[in-house]
Amino acid sequence: MIKLIASDMDGTLLNAQMLISQENIDAIREAEACGIEFMVATGRNRQEALSALEEAGIECAMITLNGAQVFDKAGNSLFSVPIDKKETNQILGLLDERNIYYEVSTNKGIYSESQTQRIESFASMLTSHLDHLTYKMAIAMAAANLKMLHINYVDSIREVVSQPEIEVLKIICFSSEGPSILGPVGKRIADLDDVVVTSSGTNNIEINHKNAQKGIAVAHVAKEHGFDLAEIMTIGDNFNDASMLQLAGVSFAMGNAEIEVKDYAKYVTDTNLEHGVGKAILRAMAENL
Repeated sequence: MIKLIASDMDGTLLNAQMLISQENIDAIREAEACGIEFMVATGRNRQEALSALEEAGIECAMITLNGAQVFDKAGNSLFSVPIDKKETNQILGLLDERNIYYEVSTNKGIYSESQTQRIESFASMLTSHLDHLTYKMAIAMAAANLKMLHINYVDSIREVVSQPEIEVLKIICFSSEGPSILGPVGKRIADLDDVVVTSSGTNNIEINHKNAQKGIAVAHVAKEHGFDLAEIMTIGDNFNDASMLQLAGVSFAMGNAEIEVKDYAKYVTDTNLEHGVGKAILRAMAENL
């Protein structure tokens, strides 16, 4: 029997309006009523993830920044897995050499060197998840997102990360040219000893410590609860979800998931625009998966 459900957010739990549909909310409520715990596992930081959850009235534990930071239901940080400072500087050097825009998530918030590029990059990410969305609509949504999310704009991210109290938890970089630009630099970065490179869309790569992965974090949470991995259900749509799809006893890829990602999951549900998360939860309960 499933005891814990971990769901990705963008392209999975969230719909075209970047909200959680009532159908998904109702299914989560039904699972919780049966004693099943629900949590999100997202590439977002906690602040970014909270807005949609609070709108839906869902209070849950969170795996954030791809597994670099985990919070309990009350919002207390349970643990974090930062990237080594030396490797951080090597990564930023490789990105700067190629003029690739990036932002850095830390224990003190998100840092960027350009608000304009931040909006453009977030808009590009939205259009990669939502095919029907025009770029103009995405820009408007990205600008609105900035009002809800505090971004620290600085002249030099390198100076920020050099401060001893700063822990670098995730680096995300964007390019409108996608894999042709990000692929080669991603391979160079992946050759470093203690990092892992994943992606949540064709226009980005996400860099974490090799132990900061959704699958590792889900396994850690399961162990803390005394759950077997066979009792865990995971749901996702992209490559940063692969590690948790592979380890769970029950795993669903979204109908809109990347083709290769579907190979990591045991089942496929409908798209995020068709309440795929809710349908997966109800199916798992009905069929006692």
